[in-house]
Amino acid sequence: MKYALIGCGRIATNHLKAAANNELNIVALCDIVKEQMDFLAGKHNLTNLSKFIDYKEMIAVAEPELVSIATESGNHAEIALYCIEHGIHVIIEKPMAMSIADADKIIALAEAKGVKVSACHQNRFNLAVQELRKAIEAQRFGKLSHGTVHVRWNRGPQYYQQAPWRGTWAQDGGALMNQCIHGIDLLRWMMGDEIEEIYGVTRQQFHNYLEAEDVGMAVIKFKNGAIGTIEGTTNVFPKNLEETLYIFGEKGTVKIGGTSTNNIDVWEFEDENASDKKNKGLEEATSNVYGNGHTSLFSDMIASIKEDRKPYVDAYAGKNALEVVLAIYKSQKSGKPIKLPLNEFSSLDMMGEF
Repeated sequence: MKYALIGCGRIATNHLKAAANNELNIVALCDIVKEQMDFLAGKHNLTNLSKFIDYKEMIAVAEPELVSIATESGNHAEIALYCIEHGIHVIIEKPMAMSIADADKIIALAEAKGVKVSACHQNRFNLAVQELRKAIEAQRFGKLSHGTVHVRWNRGPQYYQQAPWRGTWAQDGGALMNQCIHGIDLLRWMMGDEIEEIYGVTRQQFHNYLEAEDVGMAVIKFKNGAIGTIEGTTNVFPKNLEETLYIFGEKGTVKIGGTSTNNIDVWEFEDENASDKKNKGLEEATSNVYGNGHTSLFSDMIASIKEDRKPYVDAYAGKNALEVVLAIYKSQKSGKPIKLPLNEFSSLDMMGEF
């Protein structure tokens, strides 16, 4: 399967590793900075490929069947829609778009064109997360009480200076949209997806050189009666602390920890079975905060194309995570709880908030 990557920044290496691990035919790279393409190609020992500054030219010339979009977040939707229009399957880095309208357009066009779209929420494939999902689907928790996610990370001036689009409303959003959306995705997915209402508060405490927030907290009312809380920040001194997900039910308690929800710290169920013993203390080694999930996500995407089925992490999943972040933003702006579904809101509606 012919594969191309659009956007050769910080996360690009994970996409190329995943493509190579799945034996995709990597035919092209695209980035507006030629040096970034050269660096990546050298790092991954890719000699037999084309390099393009214009993604439209790349699609016309290289004719990929599958494309990853790993550009600035604000460009994800425009590029995805162009690829889908040309019948190309797409893996879109998070967030899949910056507005509800664009997320809806991606979903509608992909369905009209019969194209597969996967939102790159790779942490769903973490071993610890997969074990938790099995327990949720087997209803081992009984009635869910509440769940919470903490993304307690550090990002300083050096990180933002690497790419001036970071922390802007047009191209990125803040800590919730960029760093915390993976944890938000997991919380919503585990707690039953259906949300009634969200109340959120965000602040810009230490990053006054950005447009967007560096800390956000929210309370979620799920339709099944459970409650969710979110804490997301890039203000933790002096380095990344944790990304932790808790699920509490009448018959079970699970805490997934580590730097990227990759370890099981607590695993307790009323109906304990033999497999529970191996889950207690499970640790999945990762080389960085992005974890190991990209390879599995690519593998599933390839299978979904071949088998003509939905990807495990589809465009609806991408929209669901985006919707939570935008609802928190809207709640901050209005000072009120926000009912879901969220019919329209964009990161651009937050311009001038701080």
